[in-house]
Amino acid sequence: MHSHHTTQTHSAVSAEPLSVDRVLDAVRQDAVGGITVFVGLVRDHDEGKSVRSLDYSAHPSAETELARVVAEVAERHDVLAVAAEHRVGALQIGDLAVVVAAGAVHRVDAFAAARDLIDTLKSEVPIWKEQHYSDGSVDWVGCP
Repeated sequence: MHSHHTTQTHSAVSAEPLSVDRVLDAVRQDAVGGITVFVGLVRDHDEGKSVRSLDYSAHPSAETELARVVAEVAERHDVLAVAAEHRVGALQIGDLAVVVAAGAVHRVDAFAAARDLIDTLKSEVPIWKEQHYSDGSVDWVGCP
């Protein structure tokens, strides 16, 4: 069991397009034997309605909260590196909305940490989406 104090972490909330390679690089280490990556995309439908585009808005605390979640997940699992990036702003169908990754000696830990990371991020980081539907209607999702 390695010391969790050396777990490498990376997090960012960005208006620039996300890069799977950048997040992968953030968790790549010589001791890492397995990396699990989860990529969340903007899909063309929600709750049976056709989605045209969406806007992600972040509370000013979002970056700090994301960093906190990344650090907590790193503590909870036997991982060497954990990273997460979330996009904000106007996104189109197919754009990357969120990319998370966990690197560990063994794959089982990488899978567990990546799952924990995306689930915790979704429930605790204050980023909300405003969906624009094909019928012209608009809806906020994930708002408190």
